[in-house]
Amino acid sequence: MARQKQITRAVAGAEIESEPSHPDLRPGSLGEYVGQRQIVESLRIAIEAARRRGGPLDHVLLFGPPGLGKTTLAHIIRNEMGSDLVLASGPALRRAGDLMGYLSGLKHRDVFFIDEIHRLDPAVEERLYSAMEDFKVDIPLERGPNARMLQYPLKQFTLVGATTMTGLLSAPLRDRFGIVYNLQFYTPEELKLIVLRSAGILEVQIREDGAEEIARRSRGTPRIANRLLRRVRDYAEVRGDGVVTREIADVALRLEGIDQAGLDQLDGRLLSIIIHTYDGGPVGVEALAATLNEQQSTLVEVVEPYLLKEGYLARTPLGRKATPRAYQHLGLSGAPPVQPQLEV
Repeated sequence: MARQKQITRAVAGAEIESEPSHPDLRPGSLGEYVGQRQIVESLRIAIEAARRRGGPLDHVLLFGPPGLGKTTLAHIIRNEMGSDLVLASGPALRRAGDLMGYLSGLKHRDVFFIDEIHRLDPAVEERLYSAMEDFKVDIPLERGPNARMLQYPLKQFTLVGATTMTGLLSAPLRDRFGIVYNLQFYTPEELKLIVLRSAGILEVQIREDGAEEIARRSRGTPRIANRLLRRVRDYAEVRGDGVVTREIADVALRLEGIDQAGLDQLDGRLLSIIIHTYDGGPVGVEALAATLNEQQSTLVEVVEPYLLKEGYLARTPLGRKATPRAYQHLGLSGAPPVQPQLEV
């Protein structure tokens, strides 16, 4: 199987490593969590009800673009429930036996987190159904249509599934989650609070305007905000007096290739190719991926969500199109008129 290209963009939503000399920047409780207010309040009620009953929390499905806090919420659920957290990913669970290795070790009310759950093998997914519904799995002792089955009981646990592609989840799996949350992009005000909190943990001297500049260019994503804070901190320490101001943040982020709107070189290349190579679109994502020499999943899961949200890109039944705002952002004239698209 071909190995996917690793995303190294400063504004990518992929996981980043924690600094060994500093604690994790993730909040540890719902009280520390910034943003997603409706989700946090709903989750707080569900967790309190589960604790009063002495049982597990209902299975939770979290979906949204990378970096919005799906893994963080899994850690928080573990902390609030006072249980252990077991981490896995869809691509790593290739066989039913792999899944059983995790399920058999779970204790009462443990949290089992599966990232990229939409990439589960169908055979593994089917084995998961009875585990989620009845807390038991059937293990075949023989092969063939008349094979005997051994019923293996499991401790009552909470499955937390995370996905960036909820449309790829099968209906039977999706319907077995009692709690489903769609994480939204954060506001600049929320990201500013996150930057200030992270700066305190990292012992970074930062002014309000510096935090605002980083937050404004973080694409509505906490993980990106924390990453950019580290890069701006480095610049402030090497080229400045160690204090992060708006001016320092602006210069540092421009050095990283991130413009005033939070778009980087890949964003600019994508919009420019749609406009110059494909006459503004529409163009299919497969053609874009080939032209950019990027993985299609990278464009769909990481690049496009923010461009769509901010109105630089439009999805039509025939493909992607650059909007007048994209032309304006690139300093181009001759944007095509906006025409209504008929769904097919």
